[in-house]
Amino acid sequence: MAQRKITTSAPKWLTPSEMQAWRRYIVASRRLLEALDSDLQAHDLSMPDYEILAQLSDAPERRMRMSELADIAMLSRSRLSHRMKVMEKEGWVKREACPIDKRGYFAVMTPKGWKAIVAAAPDHVESVRSRFVDLLSKQDQIAIATIFEKVEESLRTNPIDEK
Repeated sequence: MAQRKITTSAPKWLTPSEMQAWRRYIVASRRLLEALDSDLQAHDLSMPDYEILAQLSDAPERRMRMSELADIAMLSRSRLSHRMKVMEKEGWVKREACPIDKRGYFAVMTPKGWKAIVAAAPDHVESVRSRFVDLLSKQDQIAIATIFEKVEESLRTNPIDEK
């Protein structure tokens, strides 16, 4: 993995408008995720659980390689492994050994996991809509998508080290 370039020159401090944009983003994104997580509590799901189930629900045969799921769900492999243990106890997912790669495993959604995501999805979508989407104009949505596409592409080009 590539490492972030360390410079020895003086930092280029944020301007007041840059600082305001950064802080607003940080606070709003954390509060939004906290609210979405709280809204899922009625379904006994956390945001990471929901994201894992959502990814598996879209996958062929509702199964995915653990390594691919970790990448898509933006979880470290150790964090995904921990979440999978919790979710296996709930009966939402199971792990199956990969017949081709003896070290690899598949995450597989169970029928109970499917019922959980089907029950939670309407409330989650309403939460996303009322807490985020409906607050934005069409132009805002396009701007946000464009902005975060740039950020994501930069992060993909210069990935962080997983420790």
